[in-house]
Amino acid sequence: MTNVDDTPAQRRLHRALDRLDTTFRGMTARREEQQCACHWGSAEELAQLKVPDTELTPDLLRRTWTAPDWNDHGAVLRRILPQFARALVHGLVEESLFGMATVGHSFARGHWRQWPADQSAAVWEFLRAWWAQSLTDPAPPVPVHEVLALCTEASTTLGPWLAVWEALDDRVADGHLAEAAAHWEYDLLGDELPWDTWDTRNDRDALRTELAAWLVRCAPARLGGRHGHEELLHRIRLIGLTGPARWDDPHWPDYRY
Repeated sequence: MTNVDDTPAQRRLHRALDRLDTTFRGMTARREEQQCACHWGSAEELAQLKVPDTELTPDLLRRTWTAPDWNDHGAVLRRILPQFARALVHGLVEESLFGMATVGHSFARGHWRQWPADQSAAVWEFLRAWWAQSLTDPAPPVPVHEVLALCTEASTTLGPWLAVWEALDDRVADGHLAEAAAHWEYDLLGDELPWDTWDTRNDRDALRTELAAWLVRCAPARLGGRHGHEELLHRIRLIGLTGPARWDDPHWPDYRY
């Protein structure tokens, strides 16, 4: 049996994390950065963000990446990114209310794709390596559907992540597909995106349409031969229908929206 800690995907992720360490070593928040002592934290905690490479407590790390009102969110994100990324891949970052898409929003607020080429390339490789490793891990610390939402929101694109998933034609990737489809089907049957997006309404609808079309196209062939997925496959089929054809189908689950 292959040791998941020594797969090519895991080795790639380790290299990507090391690259973040190297690329963002010495980064700090701006000297003039401010935060609200009443709601965010103390002056002493803020001062820690202006000192490079020191470990933050899990609570301070959480308050830092979730804060929406930094003067320079990009600088703050660069300061915490090596520690933040390692916490993410080990499942130590929890966002129970809105899901891991919220982490993607924090990346997006940092405008990381506009950073210098070596910095943006390091972030791209981290996201791609983590996605690839999650798809090949039978029990990833963060569910695949949550990693997908994070990567989509961070990069403001969905298609490339789905393409990687589609190219992995094996039982592990298919198992993640079944789990994700079960998580998504209620929202998609209500014509809603299954996660909270940073994009405008039109972009949200486009993302939902793209995800639904991909699921309807790919899932039947990959899950159809597996026992226990019959009802899920009917609901995926219904996602591809509209109006009365969906609601009047005998397999409509009688959801109320």
